[in-house]
Amino acid sequence: MQYTEVLVVGAGLAGLRAAIGVNERNHKALVLSKVHPLRSHSIAAQGGVNAALGNHHRGVTDTPLKHAFDTVKGSDYLADQDAAILMCEEAPKRIYELERWGCPFSRTVDGKIAQRPFGGAGFPRTAYAVDRTGHVMLHTLYEQAVRFEEYSERQEMGFLDEWLVTRLVVDAGVCCGVVAVNLLTGEVEGITAEAVIFGTGGSGRMYAQSTNALINSAHGMAVAYWAGVPLKDMEFIQFHPTTLWGTNILMTEGCRGEGGFLTNSEGKRFLADYPDSQKAMEVAPRDITARNMTREILAGRGVKGKYLNLDLRHLGADKINARLPGIREIAMSFAGVDPIVDPIPVIPAQHYTMGGISTNIHCETEVKGFYAAGEAACVSVHGGNRLGGNSLLDTVVFGAIAGWKAADFVDGKAAMKQGMKAVEAAVEEERKVLDALRNAAGTEDPAAIRDELGQAMQEGVGIFRDKEKIQKALGTVLALKGRFQDVKATYRGRGMNPELTNNLELRANLDVAEVVVRGALGREESRGSHFRVDFPQRDDARFLQHTVARHVDGEGKISFSPVALGTWEPKERKY
Repeated sequence: MQYTEVLVVGAGLAGLRAAIGVNERNHKALVLSKVHPLRSHSIAAQGGVNAALGNHHRGVTDTPLKHAFDTVKGSDYLADQDAAILMCEEAPKRIYELERWGCPFSRTVDGKIAQRPFGGAGFPRTAYAVDRTGHVMLHTLYEQAVRFEEYSERQEMGFLDEWLVTRLVVDAGVCCGVVAVNLLTGEVEGITAEAVIFGTGGSGRMYAQSTNALINSAHGMAVAYWAGVPLKDMEFIQFHPTTLWGTNILMTEGCRGEGGFLTNSEGKRFLADYPDSQKAMEVAPRDITARNMTREILAGRGVKGKYLNLDLRHLGADKINARLPGIREIAMSFAGVDPIVDPIPVIPAQHYTMGGISTNIHCETEVKGFYAAGEAACVSVHGGNRLGGNSLLDTVVFGAIAGWKAADFVDGKAAMKQGMKAVEAAVEEERKVLDALRNAAGTEDPAAIRDELGQAMQEGVGIFRDKEKIQKALGTVLALKGRFQDVKATYRGRGMNPELTNNLELRANLDVAEVVVRGALGREESRGSHFRVDFPQRDDARFLQHTVARHVDGEGKISFSPVALGTWEPKERKY
């Protein structure tokens, strides 16, 4: 049994900023992560981070309120407006903070942080570090975390790398710790804490085609969900327009922000043919661009009938090498094309989960002492569709808020170690569960279940949805949940058992996938990334509200909660 004042689960941008926030309020944080912090998926973010800095030369005065309006409009008015305004007001502070800590942002000729067009703004709002923005931000925050760990007299931070949380322990409505597995040894241990923060990332590996790393399962969301914390707006899954054909590696929106074109088999910039993308063209919001790309392929105008081209050639070698060096390297390594001389083959694929663990504007959940931030959480600032550049911003803004709020919560409670008996009991129960899964002698192949789940999600709750497809996906998911009960294990060792980890994550993916499908079935409208061909219009009268899912008797039960409006009334989307 270990004890800490605040336990942070996940060591990506949200988790590290939360841990630093705890330290800033003079409390100790313990960071637990499934992988080493610098292998967190935040490192894969490419294009940039939004903030109304105004460091551009296009004659447009940017403000946090303009940024907030673009965020709300892009969300199809499902974002909570108070949360969106807070995020956008905090944005410049967090970016200048990162700069002060040494984050090497790209620069303008006069030394300011450079910004590029991105995220539906229509002018440069997105700060960036060439095309490796998440990489440099993560390294910057990790340096700060290590500073707290190694060079402080109090040693306010500790790390547990390669651990996996399998249970959130709640006693009488209060979070009192977790149960976790040391992946190296297989030992199951309890960690008591006065507060717990989840920054466990997204859930992209529910889908067959995703930009997400293999570590991005829905496990973090599921652990909270199983403990009684509701998930919110899970049917809103973002499909990035430009992922590399064949591998689905991300081709950043920065490619289009720098002036790249999308072309069809005829070499035509086809987005001009669709009314909702005629004005913004390649920098329209991602939901619109992904749908119109899919329409173009379905109409038979895809290259070889399979993909479209992302054309950067007109930008020239100097600009590509200066602004998009990582994209060039990826295209050459994984597609065999040099974007200086050849277009890049791209196709839309799953990219981001707008929904997540339901929190309020302070990152607080319904369970006292339990907080969530980043892609694992739904504050909600992204609503039906996240703008490019707002995901990195979400992590550092609400990561900091989660850390501060958790630290405030533990004031006066440190060393009380409440809930130790509940954690001890949970450890014993979890050991039995994990031993049963590790020694499972069924007949079902978990890899087959995983692949069938990914395909069912791709077909049933992909870019275009209808009742028949969604119902078919629901039937498949429920059948797969049943088959998982008869799963077989081929390796029974305790330490270094990736099969056990994969099966734990598969169990989580199945339960959260059910929530996604049930939410999509119940939302009989089209809003943001959720597009129903049988209900093609947005229906504010019935569905201007959040979807809330609770785990009841092993199933997801769906209800609705109001959206926080107050500043802007919903208007028809026009671009």
